[in-house]
Amino acid sequence: MTTTAPFAPAPSKLAIDRVSKSFTTSRGSVLALQEASLTVAEGEFVCLLGPSGCGKSTLLNLVAGLELPDTGSVTADGKIVREPGRERMMMFQESALFPWLDVLGNVLFPLKLKSGLSAKERNDTAHYYLKLVGLEKFMDANIHELSGGMKQRVALARALAPNPRVLLMDEPFAALDAMTREQLYGDLQRIWTQRHVTILFVTHNVREAVSLGDRVVLFSPHPGRIREEFRIELPRPRDINSVEVAAHATRITRALKGHLQEGATAE
Repeated sequence: MTTTAPFAPAPSKLAIDRVSKSFTTSRGSVLALQEASLTVAEGEFVCLLGPSGCGKSTLLNLVAGLELPDTGSVTADGKIVREPGRERMMMFQESALFPWLDVLGNVLFPLKLKSGLSAKERNDTAHYYLKLVGLEKFMDANIHELSGGMKQRVALARALAPNPRVLLMDEPFAALDAMTREQLYGDLQRIWTQRHVTILFVTHNVREAVSLGDRVVLFSPHPGRIREEFRIELPRPRDINSVEVAAHATRITRALKGHLQEGATAE
């Protein structure tokens, strides 16, 4: 079993340029995202923050290549994103693990789709990432035997195993209890510090965003727009209950409420 990190490619730079996206519903066309522009530096951890329905997940899906913008463009390292790719891996609120595979099998699955790896290299890589998320003793466990937090750790290991340049995380901890979330905040900060993959993280939890992100980007709904950005210059690891995190969260919450009130008045 490998004890050192498998090769990790350089993190990716992202550019979202004046992107708009609408969807057709039974009530007509809904503009989910309007003229959104955002640049994410290589290796940066950016949290997209806002209430439900503000376009955060839509933007994440556009970066993943799961949706295409109506107008504007999304580029990764200068190449326009037109479809999903293994260099951009997505982690969802639900773990979406395969129940017929054990823990190791789930992490091995994307590696089997990656050409150029021997069976030993795939196995060593899967073992490395399961150890990284603290599940080396549960490699043979069935998925139904795991807690919610453990399932999300498996999902994180599976997303990291192919060495993506960008990790897209759509409220991955929202369904977990507070203590489990706090533990995973620490785990994710540790892993990001070691691997420095570029991360876009969607959340509606202000303290979560401050605890994790280098930068917090505020969205307001109807239609979804990027309204403001906050740089979080706090040392890591960060404690979600710390005075410093609370101070930043208070400032951001005040700004978010202000944007929501502006939107309500405009309507």
